[in-house]
Amino acid sequence: MKFDAILQADTSQQVVAAASAAEGLGFDCLWTAETQHDPFLQLVLAADYTSSIHLGTAIAVAFARSPMHMAYVAWDMARYSEGRFILGLGTQIQAHIERRFAMPWGHPAARLREYILALRHIWDVWQNGGKLNFRGEFYKMTLMAPFFNPGPIAHPTIPIFIAGVNQKLCELAGELADGFHVHPFHSVAYLQERVQPWVAAGAAAAGRGLADVEFSTTVFAIVGDTEAERAAAREAVRQQISFYASTPSYRPVLDLHGWGDLGEQLGRLAVRQRWEEMPALVPDDMVGVFAVEGSWAGIGPAIQARYTGLLDRVALYLPFVPGVRDESWRQLLRSLNRSGSPAA
Repeated sequence: MKFDAILQADTSQQVVAAASAAEGLGFDCLWTAETQHDPFLQLVLAADYTSSIHLGTAIAVAFARSPMHMAYVAWDMARYSEGRFILGLGTQIQAHIERRFAMPWGHPAARLREYILALRHIWDVWQNGGKLNFRGEFYKMTLMAPFFNPGPIAHPTIPIFIAGVNQKLCELAGELADGFHVHPFHSVAYLQERVQPWVAAGAAAAGRGLADVEFSTTVFAIVGDTEAERAAAREAVRQQISFYASTPSYRPVLDLHGWGDLGEQLGRLAVRQRWEEMPALVPDDMVGVFAVEGSWAGIGPAIQARYTGLLDRVALYLPFVPGVRDESWRQLLRSLNRSGSPAA
């Protein structure tokens, strides 16, 4: 099992420091998210100051950009990182696509499928020659003059991960993607009974297997070396769970465990923006289902014990910030058995 880090940085100096430190500690990949910053700009900096750690987006919003725009950015990232880049894509939800990005929405799974096919068509034209001629339901691209063609690169095979929760996107991951970003709001049961069977069905329909898809996630972690530290972390995780559980898109995860009514209740509070009341409704047994708990030396083996056979790579739902808990991160990484079985 690979162990990754989540970047949180506001300045170029912070990005460089975090990337260099993450590589030095031995993380396998550094992921950026499209929240308050453009994820690609930060990864360009990270690529320039590292040489071995992989760099990826978890996620970049696909529908905020045209496939051609995304193709150029990813092609450059593959060039700059010398083949260490992973393109992680997500659909986001209708409100954000239409009201934040002012872009069209509709048929997200079908649109993302076509988006991936368009990316691979564009990259093939650049790498191997031929005519740009992509004609789909949502995208049509037929013009590529030599002046705008960046030409071949040394590492043209760019892994594409997609993110999702429900059936259609899981099946799409099985059909076309190299990896699947499992949402942090998941449970072992949801992985076993929903995500993996759906991905396997999509893979089988395309003549692929489950092993062709790399499963990645960010894990809610209640981690600390004292009970006081873990108590504070537990309440922070409880708050995050209450937020995700209030969102209708994630209701199937709750329904599997019989917590659908609680999700409805949390959703009503969220609509009224009564955020401070929501965490108290999340019981301890629910926290235990969605989070892993342990000391800094014990949390890694606990994650491996829970997820071996289900996930290929994980990160903690905590940003990696150099100079903050450095020794704790070292403890965690030393505790891991990178062969894939839980550490002794």
